[in-house]
Amino acid sequence: MNRAPPRIFDRRQASAKWARARARQRGGGASYLADTMAEDILERIDFMRFEPGRALIIGDASGRLGDPLAERGVDGTIGLLGEFDEEQPGPPAMFDLIVHLLGLGMVNDLPGALIHARNALAEGGLFVAAFPGAGSLPVLREVMLAADGDRPAARIHPQVDNRAATGLLERAGFARQVVDSYPLRVRFPSLERMLGDLRDHGITGSLTSPTPPITRAGLERARSAFDALRDQDGKVTETFEILVLTGWR
Repeated sequence: MNRAPPRIFDRRQASAKWARARARQRGGGASYLADTMAEDILERIDFMRFEPGRALIIGDASGRLGDPLAERGVDGTIGLLGEFDEEQPGPPAMFDLIVHLLGLGMVNDLPGALIHARNALAEGGLFVAAFPGAGSLPVLREVMLAADGDRPAARIHPQVDNRAATGLLERAGFARQVVDSYPLRVRFPSLERMLGDLRDHGITGSLTSPTPPITRAGLERARSAFDALRDQDGKVTETFEILVLTGWR
């Protein structure tokens, strides 16, 4: 008997936060995470000399990946995070390339999402996903622990590591799998700027289990913890460990 996957994320909340993130980016908000991932994936596609005819691109709100592929004659379908349902089957053998930017690490049924992606690929098709994996946001974790004091709350969702990602791709039935990661380090002048950038990208809470709001005293503790990490230029460096999953059908 197959058990339903645990409901870690609330889909309604997730849809709302991704929509807010796109609205913030249209107003000049930060988009460097998805932009960096898109540039990296485009370089990988060029290195492999892979020439897809039909592509499904999920999470590329800026067109950083979709536009160059369209210029090459690729027939691209765009999926918006929060609107595209990764956990539901799509049309079989429809695409030569499927790319998922930023959001795949925040779905409830990641094994199922990978299986659906593989089934939507044509024979010889390529799947690539990039999102913050294990090791990301160490500063945020430390600051949130300081904010909560003696009663820490689960404010950051579980993150996928390289080993688990490789096993998931194998389980999904991809013929070949490659998993690697690279760090993206960003320096922030204030805690508010860091939190604002996370909201711009949609990397905010959508957990099913509600978390208690941070009190005014907790916010002061968070600011103090952030300030204690400042470098000689007065900034704090946060790390995003970008996990890249690549699989072929």
